[in-house]
Amino acid sequence: MRYMLLIYSDESHYGKLTEEENETLMRDYYAFQEGLMGAKAYIDGARLHPTPTATTVRVRGGKRSTTDGPFAETKEQLGGYYLIEAPDLDAALGWAEKVPTSRYGSVEVRPLWEME
Repeated sequence: MRYMLLIYSDESHYGKLTEEENETLMRDYYAFQEGLMGAKAYIDGARLHPTPTATTVRVRGGKRSTTDGPFAETKEQLGGYYLIEAPDLDAALGWAEKVPTSRYGSVEVRPLWEME
């Protein structure tokens, strides 16, 4: 089954990291992704640009409207994702707890609704 690991954290946290802390975080992410790949669980993943670069789209009455930034103000912002293959939810949760950002943010685990 495929699962999406949605990675949330406070974007302001990254600006407070020292160069050494940032390098450690990046090494941890590379190691995590290599672990996924070695287990043949990795399908896709990406880091997102910060929320000020986002645009939210709504269609009401057939008309599109756009708003700069995310739809809702939150303490944690969506910063990236991994799409993984796992035999079950427990295995997906095991991968989620290994996401480096889970130490100070959160990882939402959602099964994909397979369209046939």
